[in-house]
Amino acid sequence: MNIRQRIEESEEKNLSQYAMLSKNSKGRKETEEKCSIRTDFQRDRDRIIHSKSFRRLKHKTQVFIAPEGDHYRTRLTHTLEVSQIGRTIGRALGLNEDLIEAIALGHDLGHTPFGHTGERVLNQLNPNGFRHNEQSVKVVDFLEQKNGRNGLNLTYEVREGIRHHSGDSESQTLEGQVVKYADRIAYINHDIDDAIRAGVLNAADLPEKAIEVLGQSHGQRINNMIFDIIKNSMGKASILISSRVGKATDELRNFMFDNVYLNKNAKSEEKKTEYIIEQLYGYYMKNNNSLPKEHLDIYKGMNLGIEDIICDYIAGTTDRFIMNLYYNIFIPKPWQKL
Repeated sequence: MNIRQRIEESEEKNLSQYAMLSKNSKGRKETEEKCSIRTDFQRDRDRIIHSKSFRRLKHKTQVFIAPEGDHYRTRLTHTLEVSQIGRTIGRALGLNEDLIEAIALGHDLGHTPFGHTGERVLNQLNPNGFRHNEQSVKVVDFLEQKNGRNGLNLTYEVREGIRHHSGDSESQTLEGQVVKYADRIAYINHDIDDAIRAGVLNAADLPEKAIEVLGQSHGQRINNMIFDIIKNSMGKASILISSRVGKATDELRNFMFDNVYLNKNAKSEEKKTEYIIEQLYGYYMKNNNSLPKEHLDIYKGMNLGIEDIICDYIAGTTDRFIMNLYYNIFIPKPWQKL
C-alpha cells in the first residue's frame, strides 16, 4: 500500500462523518495519475503555495497601502492567519485539515492591488463586473500557468470552497464553511490590531458591548470566536456560531467599516489609487497591444472580451508594480543624451 492510501484510510477511520474525505473528491477537470505520497487535497495545497499568484500576495494591500512599518499585515500574512484559524477549527471538529488549508491558501489569489478599493474600481469599470472570489477561481482554473498549460487543475472541492468564501453563498463542504468563518475572524481582529498600531484607533474606541462578549485583547477575541464555533458545530452537519457571539462579531465588523475601512485618514490615499487603476484601464482599452505578450498569449484561440483581459492583468499586479507601471507609462522621463 502506498503512503497516500494509508492517509486516506486514516481519514476514513478518524475524521468526522461530516468531513470531506480525500478519496471521495469529485476530482479534477483533467484526470491525472494520483500521487503515491500526497492526497489530492495535499497536492492542491502544494500547487497553490508554489504558484506565482501566491507569492505576489506579499506585496498586496490588506488595509493600509504600502505601509512603511514592518508589522502591518499584507494579503499574504492575512492568508496565513486564515489558514491557521481554519485548521484549528477543523482539527477540533474532525474535518479535513488539508482541504481547509488548500481553500484558505487559495481564497484571495484573485485579489487586486490596493485591497478592496481595487476590487471596487474594477467592478465599476468592467461591464461584466469583478469579484475577487470569482477571480481567485479564475486564477487557479486558467490564469496561473503550470507546465505549459492553463490553470492548476485543482479538485472540485478546493475550487468550490474558494468561490464561496465570501458573499451570501455557502460552501457545500464543512471545510469550505470553516474557511469563510476563519476569513472573517482573521480580518476583523488583525485589522483592529493594525489600525491601533497606525493610530487610526485606540483600544478604548472599540464598541463596549461587543468587547464584553468577545474579549479585551486580540488573542481573547480570536480564541472566543473559535471556541464558540467549535462548541456550536460539534457533531452537526453545518458550521454554526451562537447568536450572542455572531451579533457581537457583526457589531465589531460594522464598527470597523465605519471607523477604519471608510475612515478618511486611513483611506487618505484612496482617490490616488482609484485614479491609477482607472487611468491604466483606459490606457489599455485604447492600446491593447501594449499589454505584455506573455499575458496576451494566455488567451490565444479564445474569444474573450478585452475588458476581462485588462482586468485580469491589473488584478494580478501588486501595489508597487502597478505604481511603477503608472509612472513608466504616464510620467515623462528626463532627457538623456543618446
